[in-house]
Amino acid sequence: MSIPKTQKAIVFETNGGPLEYKEIPVPEPNSNELLINIKYSGVCHTDLHAWKGDWPLATKLPLVGGHEGAGVVVAMGKNVKNWKVGDLAGVKWLNGSCMSCEFCQHGDEPNCAQADLSGYTHDGSFQQYATADAVQAAKIPQGTDLAEVAPILCAGITVYKALKTANLSAGQWVCISGAGGGLGSLAIQYANAMGYRVCAIDGGEEKKAFCQSLGAEKFIDFTISKDIVKDVVEATNGGPHGAINVSVSERAISQSVEFIRATGTVVLVGLPAGAKVVAPVFDAVVKSVSIRGSYVGNRADSAEAIDFFSRGLIKCPIKIVGLSELPEIYTLMEEGKILGRYVVDTTK
Repeated sequence: MSIPKTQKAIVFETNGGPLEYKEIPVPEPNSNELLINIKYSGVCHTDLHAWKGDWPLATKLPLVGGHEGAGVVVAMGKNVKNWKVGDLAGVKWLNGSCMSCEFCQHGDEPNCAQADLSGYTHDGSFQQYATADAVQAAKIPQGTDLAEVAPILCAGITVYKALKTANLSAGQWVCISGAGGGLGSLAIQYANAMGYRVCAIDGGEEKKAFCQSLGAEKFIDFTISKDIVKDVVEATNGGPHGAINVSVSERAISQSVEFIRATGTVVLVGLPAGAKVVAPVFDAVVKSVSIRGSYVGNRADSAEAIDFFSRGLIKCPIKIVGLSELPEIYTLMEEGKILGRYVVDTTK
């Protein structure tokens, strides 16, 4: 395949600085890396944090963001195995890890101290050509719609891992806070596919209709509810067995600890900067509540999440825009106006 010397990308030089649509060099893959011609990239709320630099982990600068890139392998390093030019591949949040520490050996590669993160410590998928460690890159079946699978590479894998972390049984209730957003809309579908009953929390009639169309059995509107904890407990006949917090509301996270059913599991996913979990110790002890963090999935979780999608059980509601329009999407994320998931077409 013919590989150009330069490409279009969205780059920022400083945290919070201008998001520039500009020409940059096409990267050369290292010996362990793939070079992927990115066709589409999903846009994640984490991209907003990377741009702002408001997390305690510093980004590389300048930076090309993005970590939901789906495309075609066009070149590879000399040590790469089990890939060939023409394969479909995905750029995930976890770009690479050491593969030798205790965490990597136990399948917890995302917790590796040397983890390399796409769109954060490694230039990501808001460009036409990106590199990815061949071990961590996601294998995508031939014939897959690359625009629709792009958000699965982070949002889908993340919520699927969170649902596994909740350790629920089919028929049990799971409450999803922030259900109408990009992560939440996928969490509803994965929960349904895994046999769980879904209670969605979000605000407004538009998001209510959206969540119900995806399979939410109950919907709690935080903009009109006078007592969210009471309403959730009533809707789920005693409280959900699991709570998945994908919202960035600190209050919503604390409420999930209150409404969770005895012996239930609260899973923390969303990362509001500087937020803390507030849990009454007496209630948490007496109810035997578990509070667990869920980061991103490992290679097995990623393959499973993509398989759900490939079997037609997950459909990500997407809006496709050009790469050059990405700064406008950042503004919408800042204003909390995202419904579903945006995907950028790198050719525009």
